[in-house]
Amino acid sequence: MAKDEDNSSVHLLDLPWEDVLVPHILRNLPLRHILSLQRVSKPFQSLVHLYLANCRHFDSTQLGSHLPKSTFSELLRNNTVLQKLDLQSCCDWLTDKELLPVIGQNHHLIHINLNSCGQLTRQSLVAISLSCPHLQNICLGHCEWVDCLSLRSLVDHCKCLEAIDLTACRQLKDDTISYLVQKSTRLKSLSLAVNANISDIAVEETAKNCRDLEHLDLTGCLRVKNDSIRTLAEYCTKLKSLKVKHCHNVTESSLGNLRKREVVLDVEPPLQRALVLLQDVVGFGPFINLQI
Repeated sequence: MAKDEDNSSVHLLDLPWEDVLVPHILRNLPLRHILSLQRVSKPFQSLVHLYLANCRHFDSTQLGSHLPKSTFSELLRNNTVLQKLDLQSCCDWLTDKELLPVIGQNHHLIHINLNSCGQLTRQSLVAISLSCPHLQNICLGHCEWVDCLSLRSLVDHCKCLEAIDLTACRQLKDDTISYLVQKSTRLKSLSLAVNANISDIAVEETAKNCRDLEHLDLTGCLRVKNDSIRTLAEYCTKLKSLKVKHCHNVTESSLGNLRKREVVLDVEPPLQRALVLLQDVVGFGPFINLQI
């Protein structure tokens, strides 16, 4: 039986690597399993290196939260064909030094996730803007180093943006967001959450320029009021979801029309909230119709 297994391994490596093994076998395995094959033999190690040089998607979350810097740099050293790069699990140590070489040699990236990568600087975002002209989706949530100049560089050079997450990018103000939406009219998803600098000005500019917008997150934008939400309802007829929790100046008077259009909102109607509270306090659940 052991002999048959050995023969099977040999036969596997005899298959065409670039035409069969990489695209049809390795591409369907979790990344951590692929990397473990390097310990089998030198031929398997070569096969894994070939895969890494040709992989289109790199998701660091598949390797857990303990991916060392040196390993990361080695894994992507020869790759020039990446389309999707997710580095959110590298947030504790990722700096410009590790990211810039990867960005500089990959000009086909369409999706980048740098969520919570707080040790980067504006240099990384400028490099992305210059190297990734086809970029469609970028997550910069909790990257407080994102500033006006670097974001303007991004939108000036990346004309295909459809989704951008700027959650807690607190250096950004209305004028920068207005510039973003005027240049990126194809946006379908935008998060401006947890930024007290954002007001009705930015939301109204978004509504008037991004008519295809489907998802907008304004959670915790304390200066946003009913007027801009009404403008949003008027112009963004394709809107599917809106988050306005902790926007204390946004009330049902502006949300009502969106609710009638079945836009998903993260706040309940006032009456329903009141009935739920009453049910919790008084215990009259059986007598309360929450569908009123």
